[in-house]
Amino acid sequence: MRARHRDYDKIEEHNVSTQLYDESDVGVWKVEALRNRLFRAAGVEIDMVQKELTGQNAPRLLNDADLIVDCFDNSRSRQLVQDVASSTGTACLHVGLYEDYCEAVWDEHYRIPQDVRGDVCDYPLAHNLVLLAVTVASESVLELVGLGRRISRSATLRDLAICVMENK
Repeated sequence: MRARHRDYDKIEEHNVSTQLYDESDVGVWKVEALRNRLFRAAGVEIDMVQKELTGQNAPRLLNDADLIVDCFDNSRSRQLVQDVASSTGTACLHVGLYEDYCEAVWDEHYRIPQDVRGDVCDYPLAHNLVLLAVTVASESVLELVGLGRRISRSATLRDLAICVMENK
């Protein structure tokens, strides 16, 4: 399977504690770390394009995609992605998080949020929330690929139930 991912961001030290990167990834382009991780985990090969997404290049960079997964952390980039997805009819899943909430919303139901102050990843349980967001988004993508259905999902960390098991 081949996929294409585009990002213009390097991994910083604070990303290690909140995202899915290791200390050895600090200073590496996020697209490179993602490409290596996906290949090791699932044998997926990615054609990496390392570019900053702009109004001028968004249509060219995204026009041949079968599926767009938007994980940007700013409204300007999300708007560019949504504009291209809408104009081309490309399936687009927007994935985001804030405090203890995450969501994966298909384009036809997505409203671009305003940018928030500070770094969303400063939330104390951000790493756990990122893992939950990946899970929610993965389920939505699998539902599309396997059954042709676009199911949007959301979750909050406080919705999860953890129970003490009794020893018997």
